[in-house]
Amino acid sequence: MLDLYLVNRLIDLWLAEDIGHGDITSLTMIDADAKATFAMNARQPIAVAGVEVAAACFRRYDPGVQITLTANDGDRVAPKTTLLKISGKARSLLTVERTALNIVQHLSGIATETARWMDAIKGTKAKLIDTRKTTPGLRALQKHAVICGGGANHRLGLDSGVMIKDNHIAVCGSIAKAVERARAGAPALVKIEVECDRLEQVKEALAAKADVIMLDNMSLDDMRTAVKLIDGRIPLEASGGVKFDTVRAIAETGVDFISSSKMIQGSPAVDIGLDEA
Repeated sequence: MLDLYLVNRLIDLWLAEDIGHGDITSLTMIDADAKATFAMNARQPIAVAGVEVAAACFRRYDPGVQITLTANDGDRVAPKTTLLKISGKARSLLTVERTALNIVQHLSGIATETARWMDAIKGTKAKLIDTRKTTPGLRALQKHAVICGGGANHRLGLDSGVMIKDNHIAVCGSIAKAVERARAGAPALVKIEVECDRLEQVKEALAAKADVIMLDNMSLDDMRTAVKLIDGRIPLEASGGVKFDTVRAIAETGVDFISSSKMIQGSPAVDIGLDEA
C-alpha cells in the first residue's frame, strides 16, 4: 500500500525539518571522503514495519549509499536481529540516522502493538481493523504498519466509503432515508455502513439494506443479540471504547470486525538502533 511518490514527499519534509541549513556536527567533524558501514538492529522483540521507508530516507538524501535489507515489513523478529545494513559516505549516514530511526521505530511500534492484539483474538473469526484516528500526514504509513502487524484497514479516508453516523441520521431524519440518499448518490461499488448504538437501529439498518452495520459502544449481550439477529446476512463491526483487555470478549460475540484506534494512538515506539558494523 506504500506509494514511492508519497513516501518521498514525506521524507523531503522530514529531512528538511531535521537538517535545516546543514548537519553542523557531521560537516565539522567528518571528512567529506570518509566512509562508514552501519547495521540497523532490533533491540527488543518487534513486528517490523517501515524498514523500507527507513532505507528510502538514506537513498533520498544520498542515492550513492548501498543498502541491503535483511528483514521485511511484516516480519516478527527477536532482539539483535539486523533489519538492514548500509554503507556509504559517513556524513550522509550520520545526517539521516535519526530521521530513519524515528520512522521505523514509530511504525514498528504500531505493528508490534497490532500483533499483540491479533494474538489476543486468535482463534475467533473477528478481524481487527484500524480507524481514521491517525496522525495528520502519516495516515498511509500508520495504516501500512497496522497491516504489517496482521491487522487490516478500515476506510483510508472520507472518499473510500460511506459511514452514516448519528449526526447524519439526525439531519436526514431516519436510517432509511440516510441509506436511500447515500445509495442514490455514492459510486456504485462504494459500501455503505451504518453506525447503530441500539438494537432497534440494527433492525432499521438491516431493513434499509446497509452493506455493513457498526455496533457502537454496545454491551456484550447486545452484540451477541445483534449477531443472532443478523445471522450472517451482512457484516457486523464492533467499535467504541475497545481496549486490549476487552477485545477477546468482543471477538467471542461473533462479530466480523473489531475497530480500534488504540493500535495506532496507544503504541509506544520500539527500540531500534544503528550500530557500527
